[in-house]
Amino acid sequence: MKIEHNEYGEFYARYIKLSNNVPLEDQLRSNAQEMKNLFQGLSDGDAMYRYGEGKWTLKQVFGHIIDTERIFNYRALCLARGESKPLQGFDQDLYMKETNFNEQSLDQLQEQYDATRQATLALFSNFTEEELLRRGTISEFSFTVRATGYVITGHELHHLNIINEKYLPGIGE
Repeated sequence: MKIEHNEYGEFYARYIKLSNNVPLEDQLRSNAQEMKNLFQGLSDGDAMYRYGEGKWTLKQVFGHIIDTERIFNYRALCLARGESKPLQGFDQDLYMKETNFNEQSLDQLQEQYDATRQATLALFSNFTEEELLRRGTISEFSFTVRATGYVITGHELHHLNIINEKYLPGIGE
């Protein structure tokens, strides 16, 4: 069930393209295992690494992935239930200024991630085909419920790519 271009806003195409050829549940489970493997091998000190001035720490990236998944779960639920009012975007940098991800341990972040992922799997596995195809407006773009799930997985893959390319090579230098 490949997501069609008209099911999401153009801004989100970069995320959809990363995850659109794998069934959603499989991608959610695969991503979760990759995240677990990645963070199991790091210390809390390692996770304070940032690859440049003004860039987020690895803990902040992990927290951002969790926050974004929670937000898109809410959006999916709203659309599935027929919400007719447009859902607003969020300012990731403002959200980051108001967090304490750097004060949390990797174990605490992993616990939040696991709980969020289980909620995502439960939410999407219980949507009917009709609900998955329902539409609404998110950040001024028309979206289907199922496209929100693929934004979750693609957004996570996007950040995993950045972690592998820019964070991991600098840890332990």
